Amino acid sequence: MFRTHTCGELRASHIGSTVTLAGWVQKSRDLGGMTFLDLRDRYGLTQLTFNMEDHAELCEKARKLGREFVIQIEGKVIERSSKNTNIPTGEIEILVSDLKILNAAKTPPFTIEDETDGGDELRAQYRYLDLRRKPVQNKLMLRNKVALQTRVFLDEQGFWDVETPYLIKSTPEGARDFVVPSRMNEGQFYALPQSPQTFKQLLMVSGFDRYYQIVKCFRDEDLRADRQPEFTQIDCEMAFVEQEDVLQTFEGLIKHLFKTIKNVDFEGAFPRMTYAQAMEKYGSDKPDIRFGMEFVDLTDLSQGSGFPVFDSAEAVLGINVEQCAVYTRKQLDALTDWVKRPQIGATGLIYLRVNEDGTYKSSVDKFYSEAQLKAWAERCNAQPGDLVLLLCGGLDKTRKQLNELRLHLGNELGLRNPNEFKPLWVVDFPLLEWDEDNQRFHAMHHPFTSPKPEDFHLLATEPGKVRANAYDLAMNGVELGGGSIRIHDREIQSRMFDLLGFTKEEAEAQFGFLMKAFEYGAPPHGGLAFGLDRLVATMGGSESIRDYIAFPKNNSGRDVMIDAPSPLDATQLKELHIQLNK
Repeated sequence: MFRTHTCGELRASHIGSTVTLAGWVQKSRDLGGMTFLDLRDRYGLTQLTFNMEDHAELCEKARKLGREFVIQIEGKVIERSSKNTNIPTGEIEILVSDLKILNAAKTPPFTIEDETDGGDELRAQYRYLDLRRKPVQNKLMLRNKVALQTRVFLDEQGFWDVETPYLIKSTPEGARDFVVPSRMNEGQFYALPQSPQTFKQLLMVSGFDRYYQIVKCFRDEDLRADRQPEFTQIDCEMAFVEQEDVLQTFEGLIKHLFKTIKNVDFEGAFPRMTYAQAMEKYGSDKPDIRFGMEFVDLTDLSQGSGFPVFDSAEAVLGINVEQCAVYTRKQLDALTDWVKRPQIGATGLIYLRVNEDGTYKSSVDKFYSEAQLKAWAERCNAQPGDLVLLLCGGLDKTRKQLNELRLHLGNELGLRNPNEFKPLWVVDFPLLEWDEDNQRFHAMHHPFTSPKPEDFHLLATEPGKVRANAYDLAMNGVELGGGSIRIHDREIQSRMFDLLGFTKEEAEAQFGFLMKAFEYGAPPHGGLAFGLDRLVATMGGSESIRDYIAFPKNNSGRDVMIDAPSPLDATQLKELHIQLNK
């Protein structure tokens, strides 16, 4: 056998044993009469000792080993004279009696250690080497645990794991599809699924009752730290349920995952907030509730005093940044420059300091009396030492800008502790959102989301006011997942397609299979999908999902390791009946 033990297994209790280990050379240290090597595998690190007096030839062989050589050794476990309390194997070392080189290695392009000198692009190009580093392995180990415990929980709850196809029909679900040409069907294309949405609904029609799948999904959209063109969902559906049943079930899943993996207990039910409340208080449908700074509407108190920026604004909103009145003018100017960046788009930033002596200082105090500034402070519940920051403009735009400022300050002030977890259900989303450019409604979630029963009567007269039977789970400013109670009636589904601007022919061509299924006894059903990548990254305290994916793409959607995407040769294009426009 190649090994009797792993490199993270041996302890003081093994002293005196003869063992065989195999792994990669992490580093070597030549001290003249003695040579020391650190041998690494997935499980840990063990120190190897070569003694020039006892085995001069073996010691010389060890000195020639480079980083990342793959070796096998045999030796005796002895007590380590200089113990290392930072590693589990730090009380022992191996006095090597035999050494075999299993494979030599070129010098790696970056150091394969916890703190590496490799940049993002270089490590992506050599991802197979980056994956040897313990911090990256730990992230993927966390992912494995989450997937395993998800299966354990859902299986105990009576869910079946059912696979659905990857080669499907292109349907409008919000993002662009990745399409796959069909060689056997000239001029026709499959699409890769943005989600298994219609298939899991068909499984409910089939009587499967409780379905789940840990499944790849594909969306051709612009990328950022928490997006990839291919990502993984914990996709779930239940029949004969209402919203409360779904929330209770999957709140249970999240509690189970955090308890079994992080030993974190959530007391009581997760808090809930309507979409309208979330936008009013935080300007986000996935608010980070680890800290305060809730929005305060100061429109009525700030207009009519001759300050034209406020007077012409649809909304003037503020946040109270507690005990930050000590911010210098330089710091306030830096914040102003930050909100004026193109990514944020604010025209400026107004401040109000509540001084320790109870007086007020504002960047616009020539337009406002002491009494008016006091009224601002009181509405914001600002105490001596606090700083109120204000933005203005269109309501929706100002909310988004103030949300970005709030999160920026949360980071700057250390209020977003990655080891603190605050879940929140956001419910009662709008069913539809108006597209001003195309002068039509779009589904805020997807076309199969059911309206709130009490809002059915508004579909014909005021569709923009109809609330969806939909829900999202947010945590620490991240949307972990979302879902809805689905439409299960053909007539209502047809009305939904009408509202979204589908002709009868378009609806039939794209979703006729689902509409037909509804005619054969579709049960009430609903479900939810968690983004596995985002869930694991949040549990790991990271904002980026890339290190939690074994082989991620970069911001351009490229895999620089295998150089994909890449051109097809002329023969392949001809077989697929594709001609490229140069």
